[in-house]
Amino acid sequence: MGSIAGIVEELSLRRTILRDLDGARHVVPNGEIRIVSNLTQEWSRAHLNISVAYKEDLDRVMALMRKTWEEMTNDPDWSPFIISKTPWLLRVNEFGDSGITIKMVGETEPIKQWDIMGEYRRRIKKVFDEEGIEIPWPHVKLYYGDSMPPIR
Repeated sequence: MGSIAGIVEELSLRRTILRDLDGARHVVPNGEIRIVSNLTQEWSRAHLNISVAYKEDLDRVMALMRKTWEEMTNDPDWSPFIISKTPWLLRVNEFGDSGITIKMVGETEPIKQWDIMGEYRRRIKKVFDEEGIEIPWPHVKLYYGDSMPPIR
């Protein structure tokens, strides 16, 4: 419904009422609806892009990412909401300005993808800290050309 996204609170022949994340209630005449995207029917997908520094061993990083997801599936607080017990590490997705991005997805119960992504990010940050894996931040390398002496 354009830029409006939310949970459907009411659906009738004439209108659809959505409640967005901020709590705003949107009333949309059905005649204005052209495309509807349902992010919560039957299952949802947690879609994560995790970046690490260029110096990191990507096979090690991806193994830790997989292990962290699998540990969540064994946690009684989170396991009821996770459908895929092993995530899909789809690819090395991007060589960014400061790091390499790995794309990972996993299936969840409807509406739980956002909660699971938040908890996963919290856990993977802790794991990366414990394992000494660097999460990238913007770096700038200054080059003065050949005529300048090195800065000491």
